[in-house]
Amino acid sequence: MKQLNKIIEHITYFNLQGSSIKELRSIELDSRKCVNGSLFVAHNGTQVDGHNYIDKAIENGAKAVVCEELPKKLAEDVCFIQVINSSVALGKIASAYYDFPSKKLKLIGVTGTNGKTSIVTLLYELVRNLGIKAGLLSTIKIMLDDKEINASHTTPDAVQINKYLSEMLILGCEYAFMEVSSHAVDQNRIVGLNFTGAVFTNLTHDHLDYHQTFANYRDAKKKFFDQLSPEAFALVNLDDKNGSIMLQNSKAKKSSYAVKNMAAYMTKALEYDMLGTHLIIDNIELWTQFVGKFNVSNILAVYAVASLLNFDKTEVLTSISALKPVKGRFESMMCCSNKMVIVDYAHTPDALENVLETINDLRQLDAQIYTVFGAGGDRDKSKRSEMGAVAEKFSDKIIITSDNPRTEDPSAIIEDIYNGISKEAAIKVLKIADRAEAIKVALMMSKSGDIVLIAGKGHEDYQEINGVKHHFDDKEIVLEFDKSIKA
Repeated sequence: MKQLNKIIEHITYFNLQGSSIKELRSIELDSRKCVNGSLFVAHNGTQVDGHNYIDKAIENGAKAVVCEELPKKLAEDVCFIQVINSSVALGKIASAYYDFPSKKLKLIGVTGTNGKTSIVTLLYELVRNLGIKAGLLSTIKIMLDDKEINASHTTPDAVQINKYLSEMLILGCEYAFMEVSSHAVDQNRIVGLNFTGAVFTNLTHDHLDYHQTFANYRDAKKKFFDQLSPEAFALVNLDDKNGSIMLQNSKAKKSSYAVKNMAAYMTKALEYDMLGTHLIIDNIELWTQFVGKFNVSNILAVYAVASLLNFDKTEVLTSISALKPVKGRFESMMCCSNKMVIVDYAHTPDALENVLETINDLRQLDAQIYTVFGAGGDRDKSKRSEMGAVAEKFSDKIIITSDNPRTEDPSAIIEDIYNGISKEAAIKVLKIADRAEAIKVALMMSKSGDIVLIAGKGHEDYQEINGVKHHFDDKEIVLEFDKSIKA
């Protein structure tokens, strides 16, 4: 257990009521999880205001409360610490409580609209292939060395992050790789963390339901780089016009990578096909099992980070050639009477275009492209019609279906997507709200040699409908259909 007075030395507060000589048993954001000796941090979240649950936290045993506004009646034997911003204080408190684990690890954060999961996962696998223990915090999963924990958010809260990092240290990890979402930066979930390096991949249309404007979305990403220390490195993709913006005002050591433009790290693709890509990096040729131009950029980012971490070039490139694609990221399989089926997480206009453009570049001349996709409910509606337009441009047949409708009517989401498709292209569009049925129809309609892209959910094994998560896996539907036609 940790002493409260030692923990709050690391935050700025302007009012303290009660004794701070207390031993803490835990730090909690949820009043229901408080026990005797908990520190409850009341902050105003996106859904609820923690200040409304201070009394409940104390009732459950909380002996200290961090808050922005003091309750009208102060409970006896409870220490109240008043701060300007509870979420900022939380990050620093969590870091101190777990004895600053991010300072003892080499922590790399990756941000951007697309590519985050692939890059952090590949870095984790690369380092472990080199015989070094490492941890991973990603959308798909959390890895504490070789121990897997299911992930529920792109970036957990500050207490969870520091707890995971602390556990990584106990297991002997030297490195940790984590996705850093714009929500996490905006909500101060990474405050108090010491990053060895940060990577920016790209910035495209996404999350405007939360950030309201593209400028706000960009600035949330930029805030991550603004907060880096002079000892850290900032690596940005100069193929994206926002890459140079990320470096403005950053105190970190600046570096860059690019496939199309001049940068500190560059590469050239010598050959593409559906099985992989032949590359040249740093004057060394290698074959990778990754398909498409967007993956070339991801691989280059992985190499650049490894170089900035001073790993041996030859060992890194050898390891990269052995890496396999991340689950649900351009995951391909030949099945259903010799049809190429690709499952991908693409859920933004740019990501969908990248995947479809890659398929078009590599397909046989007589192959038809069937695209099955939808859009998430209760999220940025403005991107839906854009995704419809992208699907029209690159697909021969389109089946618009459900993604995670959440509390929205799936039919309304489908119509929003359909509005982006021209009247002339309507003949090649089907609307099927049942996602399993939509996938099966695409597999039945397509012929041998055709390509079926199932986009939007990728690695996800659930579908969220009216607040309930139901088991659903795109790949499972495909394999079950394949098995049925062979029976």
